Amino acid sequence: MTASPPLQTRRDAITVGLIASVLVAGRAEAAPADHDPSQGLTGGPDDWAFLVGRWNVRHRRLKKRLVGDTEWEDFAGTCVNWPLMEGLGNVDDNVLELPGGTYRGVGVRAFNPETRQWSIWWIDSRLGGMDPPVRGGFKDGVGVFIGADTYQGRPIIMRFRWTEVTATTAKWDQAFSPDGGKTWETNWLMQFTRAPA
Repeated sequence: MTASPPLQTRRDAITVGLIASVLVAGRAEAAPADHDPSQGLTGGPDDWAFLVGRWNVRHRRLKKRLVGDTEWEDFAGTCVNWPLMEGLGNVDDNVLELPGGTYRGVGVRAFNPETRQWSIWWIDSRLGGMDPPVRGGFKDGVGVFIGADTYQGRPIIMRFRWTEVTATTAKWDQAFSPDGGKTWETNWLMQFTRAPA
């Protein structure tokens, strides 16, 4: 029997662990429909084809959230994304070089053919757990994904957006709403540039 390449073995192990975690984690409450900009956004299995591969990432993160802070910190990172289940899912392995220390995170996405929406989960290596999912889709090249969460014990609505997608670049941002989606504070920006092959 031929041994699998190390990267493929690592990917297989990550995939099995992630699928098991997602199945155990269950589903979080959806965001209130009256303030949910992801309502009506749908997609398909090819939505994330642009993200497959290796990326260099420039991060810009608000130092303090939901307190009116205006001080940002900048740092570097990388992202490697690969598809699963013939496009019905994908995973990315992220390295985040925070000023206080480097850590890893994994993004897991799964497509629901019935609702035609994507669910996205985030796993942080520092916490050993999975965040509640955000759900949504794409329209006119913009992806919007919303979900209920908490921040420091406070209920929030979390939003991920993907914009400015090209073959070699993409932009992602994260925002929190403490008032059910009436107002949003953007607290994290990521600028993706495709890494040389």
